[in-house]
Amino acid sequence: MAIRVFSDIGPFGNNIYLVWDEASKETLLVDTSLSSEVAWDVIQQEGLSLTCILNTHGHLDHLINNAYFKGKAPTAGLLLHRDDLFLLEGMVEDAKRWGVNIAPSPAPDRFIVGGDLITLGKTLLSVLHTPGHTPGSVSVYGDGWVIAGDALFRGSIGRCDLPGGDMPQLLTSIREQLLVLPQETVVHPGHGPSTTIGDERADNPYLQESFFKRMGLAYLTQQE
Repeated sequence: MAIRVFSDIGPFGNNIYLVWDEASKETLLVDTSLSSEVAWDVIQQEGLSLTCILNTHGHLDHLINNAYFKGKAPTAGLLLHRDDLFLLEGMVEDAKRWGVNIAPSPAPDRFIVGGDLITLGKTLLSVLHTPGHTPGSVSVYGDGWVIAGDALFRGSIGRCDLPGGDMPQLLTSIREQLLVLPQETVVHPGHGPSTTIGDERADNPYLQESFFKRMGLAYLTQQE
């Protein structure tokens, strides 16, 4: 399995990801921000086959180029959690509030849920449902890494003040889906630098026992 990270892409500073099976060249694109066309250049240069396009969640900056990539690879399956369909369907109006006219996204080809597997040749990736930033936020877990979308960042977590956001739900998602991963797991976020599960568990101010108690939530002990 290979993974390619494109950092600080477009005006919102997004990270986007290509993951592929090295034997079959079947490839997953994670998120399609503004200026993400650079990923298509790499797909062509490396002789990859774009099989799936996954939106970690439905915010505009993570799916604005869905139509572009579906145009380039019409057979690639567009994957989204059903709970964020309302955001995808509202993306054109959302963009207008930023003064931008965009093409609507094609409809998802498949609604994904936590526990699903994404198959790329002989490579299997796991879908983790990590709601809280949005209701349908998902993360993708691979070999020693997790692409966490906007759930978990280095030293921070996703904002919860936008439609569908829920702080206790996000903390619960991180506790139950991400902090249980091996401590050396590399966390690739939707924005900003990568980190590890161990570093965030130790140092992230939002993931300390005092913050969980303030939110009325049970804390994940070191033994867990």
